[in-house]
Amino acid sequence: MFAKAPVPGKVKTRLIPALGAEGACSLYQRLLEHCLQQTADWPSERFLYVDQPAHPELRALAAEHGLPVRRQVEGDLGERMMSAMADFPGGALLIGSDCPALDTQAIARAAAALQSHDTAIIPSDDGGYVLIGQRQPHPAPFEQMQWSHAKVMADTRQRLHRAGLSLWEGEPLWDLDEPADLPRLPPALARALRTGRVSR
Repeated sequence: MFAKAPVPGKVKTRLIPALGAEGACSLYQRLLEHCLQQTADWPSERFLYVDQPAHPELRALAAEHGLPVRRQVEGDLGERMMSAMADFPGGALLIGSDCPALDTQAIARAAAALQSHDTAIIPSDDGGYVLIGQRQPHPAPFEQMQWSHAKVMADTRQRLHRAGLSLWEGEPLWDLDEPADLPRLPPALARALRTGRVSR
């Protein structure tokens, strides 16, 4: 799992006009907690890749969930994702914390797909994706990629096709990036914005 240190003004910046820097950061923290809870019953080992391993909140979450912490390398998102994938020659799945609907069942379907496909992706309904898995590390989806636009998934499909890599796609899920996404928050997360804690 990829995560950033929860620093106001540095996370969920597109939500700042609606929530303010502190509110956007608080929501990011709740989303991260929610994602860790949603995947708590994952049968294999989970790793938390972060930009600031010494950040107290990230350390506390990692300790609470028994996660090894690894530092993300320097570089753009593609370089950081490519480096993380390279740590697992036998394959891995990579997620963020922006998709409240992503749970162990959806991740398990992607993992099963890697038995017969080179790549497994769960798209997001805004043109990106919320999960990518590789049977073996390959730079095609990551190297010199342009991010944060509505054709990320389309570009990724083309790159995989050109590289001769087979692709499984799951059902698209929504992720939380823009103020227009806020009404779709699950009730527990909406309450967490007010109370400061995700319901368990």
